[in-house]
Amino acid sequence: MKQTKPNWYYLILLILSGEAVFILPFVLPRIFRPTVLDVFQLDNVQLGLCFSIYGLVAIPSYLLGGPLADKYPPRKLIAVALWMTALGGILYAQYPGLTTLQALYGYWGFTTIFLFWAPMIKATRVWGGNASQGRAFGFLDGGRGLTGALFGLLGVMVFSFFLTGEANVDNLLDRKNAFTYVIYLSSIIISVIGILVWFFMKTGRDERELVLERISLDQIKEVLKLPSVWLLMVIILCAYVGYKITDIVSQYAEEVMLYDQVEAAQTGTFLQFMRPTTGILIGLFVDRFKITLWLIFSFLACVIGGLLFASGWIAPSTTALFFLSVVIVAVGVYAGRSLYFAVMRIGRIPLVLTGTAVGLISLVGYTPDVFAGPAYGYLLDSNPGELGHQLVFLMLACFSLVGGIAGIVYHRKYGRN
Repeated sequence: MKQTKPNWYYLILLILSGEAVFILPFVLPRIFRPTVLDVFQLDNVQLGLCFSIYGLVAIPSYLLGGPLADKYPPRKLIAVALWMTALGGILYAQYPGLTTLQALYGYWGFTTIFLFWAPMIKATRVWGGNASQGRAFGFLDGGRGLTGALFGLLGVMVFSFFLTGEANVDNLLDRKNAFTYVIYLSSIIISVIGILVWFFMKTGRDERELVLERISLDQIKEVLKLPSVWLLMVIILCAYVGYKITDIVSQYAEEVMLYDQVEAAQTGTFLQFMRPTTGILIGLFVDRFKITLWLIFSFLACVIGGLLFASGWIAPSTTALFFLSVVIVAVGVYAGRSLYFAVMRIGRIPLVLTGTAVGLISLVGYTPDVFAGPAYGYLLDSNPGELGHQLVFLMLACFSLVGGIAGIVYHRKYGRN
């Protein structure tokens, strides 16, 4: 039977949902990190612990949610995940205490991973087919980046609007009120995207072809026997550490470059716009070359960018070098994110077992959700000012070096064919 490739609006809905589900727990704290720390009365370690609680829930959710994606149609799981995540925004906007905030992050760890992550990856493989995996995942991450950047730009506009007139960026109550509007608007948009996904994200083929009646232990063992699965665990772990470290760029802009909070948020938004630029360019060109080589180059860029930040050369007087370093790190981090699942087909991972494979890979690959936040939070709080940031970016360079070595092994084993 001839397989019909899903339409472009299928990919567009996948892109919108792929970033919208992470807006509340991650995108807003990334762009508004100084504001989030102030209005929730948190230090860096406490915010990092919230991310750790998310990660602790996410780890078993990756494992258990993977087979779920092989049993039910992706669009239904994705839509339910969006609605449940948006519901958490109501509590988020009440500015709960640390314990309740940690519980909320645990809840988001369930809604965004158990119900969402593996279905999104599987749906992307379906769109890419046999010949366009690089395009599919490049456009997915680039499009997700554009969605996040637009959310960030909209958030900054709303935040700035409610800080005009008598409102003052130095007044905590004014910033809290302005940020509340950002949270509620984000929650509404996430819910609407969920409705669109449920009704319109159709594959153009019988959804029963993409699911299994049951997942057996033998099938899990079959996936675990693949060397590509183990290599991807290491590759994604190292690449994801880099992605987590981009959370502190806006804070770096404030504490080292001496920007005010609006300027720091604008720097975070600039970083967000680097993601779609990188992902879309990857999607347009990578299928013409060896994807595994591009994956290696992405880690090399992260090593170079991390060492530039760790060198101590960047200061308020070196604005050009600061933005050059941001661009290098962003290209490396976002290229890696666009590519690491795109090599699954080259690694001979069966499409129908994609969810199970993603669950097993993610069990290790996304452990930075547990340790990265507290790790760089500890480095920042224990070494105030520029030194803490230098140590964090040295951490980026070290993990990227390990990831690059794993990428070379993957290329030698699979990428030459």
